[in-house]
Amino acid sequence: MAFRTITTVLTDPKINAASMKAAIEIARREEAHLEVLCLGLDRTQPGFYYAGANAMVVQDNLTQARNDSEQLEATARDMLAGSDFNWSATGLAAQMVALNGLIAHRTRFSDLVVLPRPYGPGRGHDTEAIVEAAMFNGDVPVLIQPDDTEYPDTVRNVLVAWNESAEALRAVKMALPILRRAENVNITIVDPPQHGPERSDPGGGLSQMLSRHGVRAEVSVLSKTMPRICDILTRHARDIDADLLVMGAYGHSRFRESILGGATRNMLELAEIPVFMAH
Repeated sequence: MAFRTITTVLTDPKINAASMKAAIEIARREEAHLEVLCLGLDRTQPGFYYAGANAMVVQDNLTQARNDSEQLEATARDMLAGSDFNWSATGLAAQMVALNGLIAHRTRFSDLVVLPRPYGPGRGHDTEAIVEAAMFNGDVPVLIQPDDTEYPDTVRNVLVAWNESAEALRAVKMALPILRRAENVNITIVDPPQHGPERSDPGGGLSQMLSRHGVRAEVSVLSKTMPRICDILTRHARDIDADLLVMGAYGHSRFRESILGGATRNMLELAEIPVFMAH
């Protein structure tokens, strides 16, 4: 498997600055086709306005969304002009209620979707919805590029967050093109269950699978010395100078994670390096 089609979604040049640059860099290295979806959004909620004004306001908002998409497409074409790989930039306008279906349809044939951090200053519901639509409805892995960072020149050290879940295993399998080229892959397990199926050899099965794919992997078993798993993983990523984190996403329901928090949401809020996720 290789990344032959890479997609990114452009909704705001400032918010998407880091993810756009990362998508361009990854497409160039992989000699892949980069598809940029330039998305103008009507963020108003249906029924918010009184009946007499509803149709007129909706039409005005959709017109503005189309204008936004055209401006975003022009921005993307300026950034990609002269690139030495295949690319396309498509302007799209949509209402929030149609966002999931649109993103799913446009990303389902991609090998990787590169997006900005969905939580933080200036982020609305649309940034989170785009990530979830690509991952759940489009069924593709998502790489989150933190703000004000650049995708590393060489991905030498990769941290794999392993908890024996189906989501984590799927993320590892989808990240194999990256893992094969890495110099070091660190399988990190935080406080493994004493009575789990891998209690005698935590991470052993995953390490064996990766070795058969030509991936050199070592296992780190860490104690839960901090309240949140994401804090332990972030600290360990600094310790091993990791360039990329691979993890399963949303092991709990999205509703629970959005209300109560969880490893996925917390990691996306704190991550200092790119995060490769799959569900």
